[in-house]
Amino acid sequence: MPNMTSWAETRANFTLKIPDRFNFTGDVMFARAAETPDKVGLIAIEPDGVTINRYTFSELADLSNRTAHLLREHGVGMGDKVFVQVPRIVEFYAALLGCFQIGAVPMPGTTQLMGKDQQYRIQRSEAIAVICDEDAAERFDAVRSECTSVQAAFIVGDEREGWIGFNQGLQSMPAEPAEVADTTPNDPLLLYFTSGTTGGPKMVQHVGMYALGHEITARFWHDLTPDDIHWTVSDTGWAKAAWGKLFGQWIVGSCIVMWNIIGKPDFDRMLKLLPELGVTSFCAPPTLYRAFAQMDLASYDWSTLRHCTSAGEPLNPEVIETWTAATGTTPYDGYGQTETVVLVANYPSEPVKPGSMGLPAPGMVVDVVDEDGNICADGEEGNICVSTEPRPIGLFDGYWLDDERTAEVFHHGWYYTGDRAYRDEDGYLWFVGRADDVILSAAYRIGPFEVESSLIEHPAVAETAVVGKPDPDRGNIVKAWVILAPGYEPSDELTAEIQEHVKTTTAPYKYPREIEYVTELPKTISGKIRRIELRERDT
Repeated sequence: MPNMTSWAETRANFTLKIPDRFNFTGDVMFARAAETPDKVGLIAIEPDGVTINRYTFSELADLSNRTAHLLREHGVGMGDKVFVQVPRIVEFYAALLGCFQIGAVPMPGTTQLMGKDQQYRIQRSEAIAVICDEDAAERFDAVRSECTSVQAAFIVGDEREGWIGFNQGLQSMPAEPAEVADTTPNDPLLLYFTSGTTGGPKMVQHVGMYALGHEITARFWHDLTPDDIHWTVSDTGWAKAAWGKLFGQWIVGSCIVMWNIIGKPDFDRMLKLLPELGVTSFCAPPTLYRAFAQMDLASYDWSTLRHCTSAGEPLNPEVIETWTAATGTTPYDGYGQTETVVLVANYPSEPVKPGSMGLPAPGMVVDVVDEDGNICADGEEGNICVSTEPRPIGLFDGYWLDDERTAEVFHHGWYYTGDRAYRDEDGYLWFVGRADDVILSAAYRIGPFEVESSLIEHPAVAETAVVGKPDPDRGNIVKAWVILAPGYEPSDELTAEIQEHVKTTTAPYKYPREIEYVTELPKTISGKIRRIELRERDT
């Protein structure tokens, strides 16, 4: 039976209890280690996809204690920022849990960050320490002289001149527990830099309540219990890692799966690992589900899988239908941001309307709102907003050290997400696009997602992105960038066929008047399509 048996009843009755003092490592991880020391809390897969290491809650607590000792020994303390660029390995958890334990504030960064990205983040935050793997350490050394705030640099892996060995340091630390900082739910917890589909990264500093808020994510969207083994496919530097492989899952008591994928994922091995590991709950971005949809899904074993979720961008209805028909599980789309926990989602207790974002999460008042803070009528497009009266648990307080950007998104009693949607008569929200991505063409407002969903239904289209291209007569025309499925080649005939398909599956005025075939699409480090870059190619 799912955790939520009725969305309406859960929304009406659910509350999160916020303690006066809270430390995630002390109050969650050490509690798990005390109650169920031998229970496996983390399954870590090596890059080969075959070698598997399992870590109990007791072992994870020991890693945290050792990290806490190591950080304190090198001058890191309460409130200090620590830049962490480590791949999907257990040392990522050691670093974050140890930081939380002493009240330091980790700043996770994806493994794809280059030296200039590291420099920007460290200078903006005045981080005093860095924890990097070998590749990241080499990049950091090129900009190290510019990062004058850094007092200690730890390397995970082989020794490197000028670096403190992280693994060696952990082994040399005392085995006895380290002190847990006396932190509150309002104290800084971690700092993310948003990847952004437009503009530069912003600093999103979350407090302790953010971790507590992810119980909503894990319990109701991922539908997790202590008996579950959950796998969220994400880089450690994405906020999606906090969503799916850290806070809520361990608050609930589930086991987390992590595969240290290097290079392009082996989709075949990924799907075979599900039954081998006993994965019961699986979460992946739409880009992966679209890749899976091109495979022979009927040939895989789905016996352990009972629940699937997707987030990052809306999941196209065609992909949902293909996955569901083959696996017997429906991917439940969820929506949120680096700035939030889950805001809107589909749930096992409620009917899924393919293509819809779903319904507001328990504890969240989310609606479609105009620029003046007024709630829009059913069917009317507007801004996806979160009520801040009162401010919900899991919503950030504002962009750190950036009052101007904070004021742009918090006003009229709402947090404006920057995304557009409309609400149907049943209360379901339907994503239109980023406010900057909506196409104005000959007085029509066209959301890129609805055109992309139509395009992806055509068998020749493996992946696509839709943008507006300047046009002297219409203001903009709809342009589609298309990656073709195997077996198809670009041609004028295929373009005409795809255009006709869109005309017959959605409103005719939405069809792409221009189609350009490509082999890849520009994406942010979190996997979202950078439509701004596609627009810039035509200007």
